[in-house]
Amino acid sequence: MLFIYQAVDQTGAPKSGTIDAVNVDVAISSLQRRGFVITSINEDSDRKGGLLNVNIKWLERVSNKDVVILSRQLSTLFEAQVSALRVFRLLGSETENKVLGAKLLMIGDDLQAGSQISAALAKHPKVFSEFYISMVKAGEESGKLNETFSYLADYLDRTYELVSKAKSALIYPAFVMMTFITVMILMFTMVIPKISGILVESGQELPFYTKIILGISTFLTSYGFVILGVLVVVGFFVIRFIRTPSGKEVFDRVKLGVPYISNLFRKLYWSRLSDNMNTMLVSGIPMIRALELTSSVIDNTIYKKILADSVESVKAGKAVSEALSNNNEIPGIMIQMIKVGEESGELGAILKTLATFYSREVTTAVDALVDLIEPIMIVTLGVGVAVLLASVLIPIYNIAGAQ
Repeated sequence: MLFIYQAVDQTGAPKSGTIDAVNVDVAISSLQRRGFVITSINEDSDRKGGLLNVNIKWLERVSNKDVVILSRQLSTLFEAQVSALRVFRLLGSETENKVLGAKLLMIGDDLQAGSQISAALAKHPKVFSEFYISMVKAGEESGKLNETFSYLADYLDRTYELVSKAKSALIYPAFVMMTFITVMILMFTMVIPKISGILVESGQELPFYTKIILGISTFLTSYGFVILGVLVVVGFFVIRFIRTPSGKEVFDRVKLGVPYISNLFRKLYWSRLSDNMNTMLVSGIPMIRALELTSSVIDNTIYKKILADSVESVKAGKAVSEALSNNNEIPGIMIQMIKVGEESGELGAILKTLATFYSREVTTAVDALVDLIEPIMIVTLGVGVAVLLASVLIPIYNIAGAQ
């Protein structure tokens, strides 16, 4: 995108011109690095509609992978005793993600103006979560920023790996099922209608399963676009409903109610809860704040409520194990382990053990789910194809035999 700017340089002389940047934030950062004080900046209206200058919002994002890599780089540079200002300006100019680079350069400008790192990061909530910012703030207070960024990098790396593994494991079954559904729809709407004319004209009595197949084919051919339209509308409203607080709660309850799948999600939440708590306690964050931040990180309204209730119980003087024991979603073994950690003063180590255990359980559950899906999928595909072929070929053989 092209921007027209007006500014003054370090000597007070007026400057004006144009600058090409992915967005206005990047443009401002680039001009500030030149020593300019910007008085106005606007997008060039003559080129605003150009195809190459369309601002595609969904491309302007920072992925979890980018934040993982950034945290690892920050840890390494802080451990090498590089100043914070130089760290963020160096990474901002070198990172491949232009949006992230612009954010880092703005953070560098805030640091130069005297802001703390956590306060500078807090200005970019779409990139750095409340959990991330609180961890950095704790690192600043303890003087162990390099260790804090190392903890964050390790934690985000584990989380990213766990989620990526689950997604990757389900890509192949989803692709096969979508391909099968597409092929079946094409068969019912394009192949079967041509064969049905031959079968009907033969005048022979058709088997009931053939009549069912021909009926489905006729229905899809006649009302296929209507069905597609209804599915699109229903899907649109379902997605909108899920995005509402009440809809998300319903969806979260469904995830915890589906057989077998519910166990996978529960283990994922238990792993995330343990890992978050361990990471924050090791970084020196108080227990109540750790529980509050963990509730904001776990993407499930049921567990958010559990942790919110636990915060109130801990504030009232109860131990964490006692506060968590008031519901059935937290397993007894987890509560007992936390209780042992509280009594021995090794709660962080216990939570780390629990996080490792449940992370391994999630990996095992995902592998088992994929192993279960594959034979079911093969049998389903085989039965579907066999029924379809039998319904069409048997009447054709009968016609040929009768002649």
